[in-house]
Amino acid sequence: MDHPPKRQRDEGEEAVGDDSGPASLSRPISPPRKKRQLEVPSVIASPWQLTWIRDLPESLNRDAVALKDLLGDPLISECWEFNYLHDIHFLMEAFDPDTRHLVKVHVVHGFWKQEDANRQMLVVLGQQEASEFANVELHAAFMPEMFGTHHSKMMILFRHDDTAQVIIHTANMIAKDWTNMTNAVWRSPLLPLATAASASASATADTSSDPPPIGSGQRFKADLLNYLRCYDRRRVVCKPLADHLCKYDFSAIRAALIASVPGRHDAHDVSQTSWGWSALRRTLRSVPCSADGEAEVVVQISSIATLGAKDDWLQRTLFDSLGRSSNAGTKRPSFKVVFPTADEIRKSLDGYSSGGSIHARIQSQQQAKQLQYLRPIFYHWANDSERGRALPEDAETLDAGRARAAPHIKTYIRYNSSRRIMDWAMLTSANLSKQAWGEAARTTGELRISSWEIGVLVWPELLAKGSVMVPTFQSDTPRREEAPEAGDGRPLVGVRIPYNLPLQQYGSSEIPWVASMAHSEPDRFGRVWLD
Repeated sequence: MDHPPKRQRDEGEEAVGDDSGPASLSRPISPPRKKRQLEVPSVIASPWQLTWIRDLPESLNRDAVALKDLLGDPLISECWEFNYLHDIHFLMEAFDPDTRHLVKVHVVHGFWKQEDANRQMLVVLGQQEASEFANVELHAAFMPEMFGTHHSKMMILFRHDDTAQVIIHTANMIAKDWTNMTNAVWRSPLLPLATAASASASATADTSSDPPPIGSGQRFKADLLNYLRCYDRRRVVCKPLADHLCKYDFSAIRAALIASVPGRHDAHDVSQTSWGWSALRRTLRSVPCSADGEAEVVVQISSIATLGAKDDWLQRTLFDSLGRSSNAGTKRPSFKVVFPTADEIRKSLDGYSSGGSIHARIQSQQQAKQLQYLRPIFYHWANDSERGRALPEDAETLDAGRARAAPHIKTYIRYNSSRRIMDWAMLTSANLSKQAWGEAARTTGELRISSWEIGVLVWPELLAKGSVMVPTFQSDTPRREEAPEAGDGRPLVGVRIPYNLPLQQYGSSEIPWVASMAHSEPDRFGRVWLD
């Protein structure tokens, strides 16, 4: 077979076998240049996402998630849904239409009284839809405290590809909360089945006198399993779930679980999972906080219970727990409470109807005294109130894009003096109440909690070594040019903020929204609110 002729060597080209050798061999050797993206400090998106708001434009829903984004995957095989309020039909509509009848759905609620209207409605709806959704099973949580609620908001998913996922959020499982109310969602990575080695390590950790470090996936798993096992004190509720979840590897999770379990607990016992404010205090003792300048903790909630005529519990129990850090001698932060006024509810996307999900009371003498010590630390959800204290003239508004979507979300965030850097951030179902966080400890150390609650807490070092955590607005991903205080060359972690900054303090005559009061001033739809 004829071969193609050899290419003729151009004049001046090195010939193989020349004594001089290729010119390239005489050039100095240097390592290859690093790719440009490796030179740019890493940027990490927010650990939680805001929920999709129906009546806002696409531009304000960037990175937001809807319920179908969480449950619409046809690979989901089983779902455990924990909440306070439930609409089974609404829940089932979020699953893939081709596979929803195959998903094993477990609904965990807290309506234990047979005469409870919510229980009756849930049971009736379940019976009515049994023919359509025979794959739904209802479970009543153990409720030892008369005035407690099953307020936790969580979903645990299992998939046909042998992965599991934990979702902790702030919305009731009803359409209202997933349309025009501001809520948020934290999602774990997809968790694989544990290998023999990781299962052995987990078993060793369970029996060890030294628990896994706070913030690690192993610790998160241990605390979550302990939380689920508390449902089974009187009868089996979550044992099948806990047994199944035991088989998964949680090492990819970087967060601390902060939960509340109703009952009486030893606030000083660190041999097991802590609950309520005790869990908060114990966790924050492991979290480093900036020692420079002034710090403030912003408590943003959707409900305020009766806390007492004096601020003893608020200051000495909850705020004292929120003020802890791993830094010795760190100065106690100041505190601000973000809660909407009636004017903000009137202007919200759903007007007064949004106010049915937001609660505070000021009618009784004790509640009136409570308002006196809360008023100086009350701040607006949106910083555009004509009745609120004036902002500095040179203040730049950082618009979260949720000023008109009434808040059902609950966030607790520690900012440093610049207000543009954060020491830690927590998303939770827990509002400002003794029922959620627990009473002050007695001299014996006994702590009494009434409600089920669950949340997650994160901090910069947990998510990336040497990182800085900054608030983000209208996007989950931080931009370095918008965070000059973060410094160059350090990883940047974003946290999606639901309210506008800077915060605007209540005016001297302003009061929080009270759903049990009549409001005669028409809302944006021309409606009034009757008590």
